[in-house]
Amino acid sequence: MSPTHTEVTATPVAPAALDPCGREDHPDCGIRDVLDRIGDKWSVLVIVELAGGPRRFRELQRAIDGISQRMLTLTVRRLERDGLVLRTVYATVPAQVDYRLTETGAGLTHLVKALADWSLTHRAVIAEARHEYDRTHPDHDIR
Repeated sequence: MSPTHTEVTATPVAPAALDPCGREDHPDCGIRDVLDRIGDKWSVLVIVELAGGPRRFRELQRAIDGISQRMLTLTVRRLERDGLVLRTVYATVPAQVDYRLTETGAGLTHLVKALADWSLTHRAVIAEARHEYDRTHPDHDIR
């Protein structure tokens, strides 16, 4: 090959092999964007809790162990922005606010509940696998 040769000669990979939907104009089909939102631990827990019906902010905070007020505020705002949660303010003194799933959010509940159920069913197996891995790989820094 000459020093001035700049042509790429590698065989390109077919788009369908890399892209879930195979469309060049939508390389990840929005999957990553949606999973970033609904895949974080707080969003999943909020959706699971709201699947049981509308909740006030403090009810959500009490029901979701370990979530701070700031993180719950961010989570419900993000879910509201994505059209998964509806925030309703009632004109009372003091003002009351409740959160409920939208139709789109409600459509997620069977998936999120299945994930939550799977997590509960398999948590002991996963904990044991982690313990075994940690025992056989004492120098790792994976958490």
